[in-house]
Amino acid sequence: MTAQHPAPLPAPADRDPGARVAPAIATALMSVLGPAAVLFGGLSATATDSCGPDDCPAALDASLTRISGLIHYGGPLSAAALLAAWLLPAKRRWSATRAWTAGLALLPPATVLYLVWTLPVP
Repeated sequence: MTAQHPAPLPAPADRDPGARVAPAIATALMSVLGPAAVLFGGLSATATDSCGPDDCPAALDASLTRISGLIHYGGPLSAAALLAAWLLPAKRRWSATRAWTAGLALLPPATVLYLVWTLPVP
């Protein structure tokens, strides 16, 4: 007598086969952009060395304030968005939301790097 094995259940029709693509790409990019943003954003305060803390132009001070705010507040928000992209259900219904949250997770470090590269000259 042979043992009968139940047939495997079919995969749900609404399961998204590419559910891990956007979070994986965002994680790979974040592993490069995140440390670079923290490094260059932290070093951007040395842009005031030539003009002193009181004689720097207002545009430079405004850019440095934005960089500091993006590092302090954008870092945790970026991590939360990346975590949300990974934790969203792997259903087709959530594919657009997953892609948007993965993309939004990259916005703070990319903005920090843009602001560092476009710092006004003191």
